[in-house]
Amino acid sequence: MAKLTSVLLFLSSVAGLSNAHPHGHEARATHQAPIGDPKLSINGIPFSTRAHWMRQANLALNAPCPFAAFGSVIVNHTAPGLGALVCTGANSNSATGNPTLHGEMAAINNCSSILTDPTGPYKFTSSQALAAFSQLTLYTNAESCPMCASAIRWAGFKEYVYGTSIDTLIKKGWGQIRISSLDIVAQSFDLGKPTRLIGEVLTEETDGFFNWQFDPEQGCPEGCGRVNGTCRAT
Repeated sequence: MAKLTSVLLFLSSVAGLSNAHPHGHEARATHQAPIGDPKLSINGIPFSTRAHWMRQANLALNAPCPFAAFGSVIVNHTAPGLGALVCTGANSNSATGNPTLHGEMAAINNCSSILTDPTGPYKFTSSQALAAFSQLTLYTNAESCPMCASAIRWAGFKEYVYGTSIDTLIKKGWGQIRISSLDIVAQSFDLGKPTRLIGEVLTEETDGFFNWQFDPEQGCPEGCGRVNGTCRAT
């Protein structure tokens, strides 16, 4: 009887695990350790430098209030001072008709072109360009969708830094696939080339780019005003 009781208790515990929701953000918050405080100096890079490049990710939009305001920059922190900008990217779905061309994907594509340009500053071979990503940091003003987060891991970036979280985007009305970057990084350990994840950097500035699209009462980003229910550059 004692043995049977032990087996039943074991099966009950397994059933409880199977009924959990490992991809839900509530489960993530409850059962997984948080990522590091973004204001710490991580990998020897101070928060002031992180903030500088997050602002550059915002500026990569080339407009004060595009609807899909997702911008990214890719930076070489082995260069002195603040580091060196390698390339930028912004969400280009509407401009290109390519539904996968999010800001991060655009930035990675641009970097590949720049690094291998025979007339450019790097003149890398394709193999050298692929290897270079392991020394670079990608900054994006909002947490990457699973597609982009996976691309970041396939590229083998040294660091991936985001601003506004997926949780915040969902609360503000954005449709999202509810798999966090933390989950993507945790489940990609077989790839090697670990990527350091640094989240929610400068959200007091990045959140404003995503608050207004589905809330007519929300103010527009700086340099924009409401016109026919949407935000337009003024």
